[in-house]
Amino acid sequence: MPQSVWENIVTFIRSIRTLLAVLALVLTGGPAFAQSKSLRDQLTGSWNFVVAEVVAPDGKKSSPFGETPKGIIIFTAGGQFAQIHVASDVPRIASNNRLTGTPEEYAVIMRRSISVFGNFTVNEEKKTVTFHIVSSTYPNWQGEAQERNIDKLTAEEFVNTNPNVAGGRGRASNFYKRAK
Repeated sequence: MPQSVWENIVTFIRSIRTLLAVLALVLTGGPAFAQSKSLRDQLTGSWNFVVAEVVAPDGKKSSPFGETPKGIIIFTAGGQFAQIHVASDVPRIASNNRLTGTPEEYAVIMRRSISVFGNFTVNEEKKTVTFHIVSSTYPNWQGEAQERNIDKLTAEEFVNTNPNVAGGRGRASNFYKRAK
């Protein structure tokens, strides 16, 4: 066979190999595929709560739910969300009846946990998610729309920031890992 035929065959094989590599990346949800999905689609699913960090105006940092909190945030394809954050050290109610706790037990539980649900919208250009709150264990949020910056969103990690935490306490960031 002449040299040019072999060169054409080698070029053809390399092209097929490249095409197969790109196809494999797309089919396995690799980086090229993730970039083509909208932020809303990337958010959809369940995320385990890792930690919340509040940075006060003076630069002091705190973790309102402790260093090892429990929780989840769920985004549905239909546009609903539910979020639960609970410190790992919330007290058990001594009476073993959630309706007969002491004022002290209720106070700690209220300060160290939050649950909220409603609908969400995503602004792709601004890279924000807005929570349209139907209800919460903090009733003052009912009916509010709260916008969060999407600081990081990969297949495995999601970080959002509230640039203005209620009461002027500073900026709060919530860190999540994709639930398996």
